[in-house]
Amino acid sequence: MRISDAALPLLLLAFAVATIVQAYHGNMTLPSAATLAGCKRSCGNLTFDYPFGTGSSHCFRQPDFELICDDTTRPPRLFFGNSTTEIVESPDSGFINVAFSHTISMESNVSMYNMSWDTPGKSFALDYALMNITGCNFDTYRVLHDHEGDMPAKLCSVTCPKEGITEAVARQTCNGTGCCSISVEIAANSLQLMFVRHGKGNYEPDTHSNRSSLWNTINITTVRASILWRILDQLTCASAMDNRTHNACVSRNSTCIDDLFIPAVGYICSCDGGYQGNPYILDGCLRDTGYHPFQQKKNCTRKCGSIDIPYPFGLEEGCSARKLFQLNCTDMSSSSLQLNDNYHVKYIKVNKGLVGIEDTSYFKHDMYLMHVSKEPQLYIGSGESASVQWAVANLTCQEAWQNKSGYACVSNSSTCLPVDSRDGYIGYRCECTPGFQGNPYVQDGCQGIVIGFSCGFGILLVSLSTMVFIRRWKNDIQKQLQRKHFRKNQGLLLEQLISSDENASDKTKIFSLDELEKATNNFDPTRILGHGGHGMVYKGILSDQRVVAIKRSKDIKEGEISQFINEVAILSQINHRNIVKLFGCCLETEVPLLVYDFIPNGSLFDILHSGSSSRFSLSWDDCLRIAVEAAGALCYLHSAASVSVFHRDVKSSNILLDANYTAKVADFGASRLVPIDQTHIVTNVQGTFGYLDPEYYHTGQLNEKSDVYSFGVVLVELLLRREPIFTTVSGSKQNLSNYFLWELKARPIKEIVAAQVCEEATEEEIKSVSSLAEMCLMLRSEDRPTMKQVEMTLQFLRTKRLTSSHAAAENDEEMQSLLHTRSEVSCESLANNLGVSANPESGNSHKCYSLEQEFISSIGLPR
Repeated sequence: MRISDAALPLLLLAFAVATIVQAYHGNMTLPSAATLAGCKRSCGNLTFDYPFGTGSSHCFRQPDFELICDDTTRPPRLFFGNSTTEIVESPDSGFINVAFSHTISMESNVSMYNMSWDTPGKSFALDYALMNITGCNFDTYRVLHDHEGDMPAKLCSVTCPKEGITEAVARQTCNGTGCCSISVEIAANSLQLMFVRHGKGNYEPDTHSNRSSLWNTINITTVRASILWRILDQLTCASAMDNRTHNACVSRNSTCIDDLFIPAVGYICSCDGGYQGNPYILDGCLRDTGYHPFQQKKNCTRKCGSIDIPYPFGLEEGCSARKLFQLNCTDMSSSSLQLNDNYHVKYIKVNKGLVGIEDTSYFKHDMYLMHVSKEPQLYIGSGESASVQWAVANLTCQEAWQNKSGYACVSNSSTCLPVDSRDGYIGYRCECTPGFQGNPYVQDGCQGIVIGFSCGFGILLVSLSTMVFIRRWKNDIQKQLQRKHFRKNQGLLLEQLISSDENASDKTKIFSLDELEKATNNFDPTRILGHGGHGMVYKGILSDQRVVAIKRSKDIKEGEISQFINEVAILSQINHRNIVKLFGCCLETEVPLLVYDFIPNGSLFDILHSGSSSRFSLSWDDCLRIAVEAAGALCYLHSAASVSVFHRDVKSSNILLDANYTAKVADFGASRLVPIDQTHIVTNVQGTFGYLDPEYYHTGQLNEKSDVYSFGVVLVELLLRREPIFTTVSGSKQNLSNYFLWELKARPIKEIVAAQVCEEATEEEIKSVSSLAEMCLMLRSEDRPTMKQVEMTLQFLRTKRLTSSHAAAENDEEMQSLLHTRSEVSCESLANNLGVSANPESGNSHKCYSLEQEFISSIGLPR
């Protein structure tokens, strides 16, 4: 039986761990707060707890967990005791973020070099590493071991930069010139890399004095890296429970957890739900005592711009009740208040236990998880923008009341309330009793509400007498605000662009806000079609009975308004049968609204991945047709439009299907226009995880091949019928493109694709499409085909399939025969380059689309 490349390191690791477990004889003295009283627990700004420690052997559990603090540097640096691996963040439960580096000097007559990095001990395994490799003129390989010997796998190539370039400059872009980036995800005790110089000649050390060390050395440095750790005195939790003398989980209210990544190679300990602390020491797991009911610092800032920050929240150290409630005011002028780096705080309502939060992270989260070391999870909420509940401590009201010194509801006329989530009890919060309002978390914060009858009657009279005036005043203010937004959003510029283009006036319309409010019934929530990373989409019916999709985008920076207007003017002129039509926009709101043609049958993603609930199933013929149509639309955007357009968010959920299930490429919220004389542009990285071009992600340079990579992921979706990020049988998350490329090397393609594809497609078609997808997913953009080549290859496959089933129209045959002589050679060359077989004996080769054929066949079709 063959052992896979991925499984062999895990088996070797398990064997090594088993050997260590048999030889291990631990310290019989159980650790406690008393026995560890004299042990150092910090190094610079980093903290660490037992089983880690420095100094005397009783301060750490095993030799693997010994740390060394280098106090000679500023700030001090923390290392593992028996290695040069540095700890860069305080160790967490099961994970440690680390850094390591290695330098190799080039030697004469040596063209191959090796690097081996070992974890600091057998208690550790490398989880993930992103590394920069600097140097000149070599390929980098990762060495995998199996029963047949070493199996090198190429990771990246480095070419020589211009003279005078330093390593620091090369690392800034790390695009393959003087530097390349690699990432590895393994669960092993070591990492082996091999470097092979280009060319056949012997290497001679560089003697040019004006050249940097790039020409003479290979430097390997980590950008980000993390290692897993576990206790190895027993293989599993079950064996640890049987042999309690070596069970690391010594605290009451603690739990043993088996290693999640490699079965039967150790375990970690965790405090039970409702408890925090250190499970590795006696009485280390305690109930939540982290709440401080009184402000510890005087003169705390209580505003971030227009946002009030009441206690228990705060900005400075000592101004909040616990670390979990410490916020960051990044910009006072714009009221930019952050709850860690991922969440933007819009308001705080202490009496209701609510915080308004907007998810600003690049990859959106399903749940709000605000992780702070040694703090419980007290925020509850979901969605991109929501009112999130919070609790002050992970205690019951009865427990909180018994601990008077830590009780949060300090105001008179306040009461304790439980906070629950769908997963169980979270903790408690405070609220003013009925008839009172204010802040229950500060003394005298809840004030009584006294409204006299005469005062209330007077207010009522004033309200009634001024109602008409207020309504008119509001209407005037609204009109003024709409005019202000229109001017701010460059409405005059768009009107000028429309009036100067005799064609644009027939195609582009500037809608009023009143029109779109009537079309959507005042943006009724029941009209919401969906929402994504770029905004919310509503279904609307215009006064002429046209059904449209109206997109309310997220915030747009003021400096980008002119660019937005230019994009609207150009995109409104795009008229292609497979691109969703842009009718116009509304500029009377703070953020402009876009009006598109409504596409009724949802997205390709919905149909592919909705399972048995889908009302429609795509056949292989449908898949080929939709792929051809989508590729044609992207090809048109890249090369046929008046100005090139890079879509930047190609994915199956942005390929919509109309009433006839014809593909329509949609959502240009992330798209960028490119002048004809430019091949790429530098932008902030945007896209969807699972579809994002890794080269664009690392360099920030967007080009047409970035869309090609994303389209390659869509092709893999059509073949495998899996989501771009899917859950494996073991419950872990897997990237579809990585999975496809890895499996393609390990087994035949027929064993990888979906059962329906195997049944309906020929083996040649499956191999051809998978080969095309593999080329689209090449790491280097220059190795990928253009969208034109992708479209023609798919069109060739579809035409060949239609011809073989006698489905091609008879009146096409005469035109194909006329074009046969000119197109046959170029067609076969293109097909062969992209892995498609064009057999002359089958009589199908003349059906391939040449450039002349495409031009003739597109006559009369809107482009």
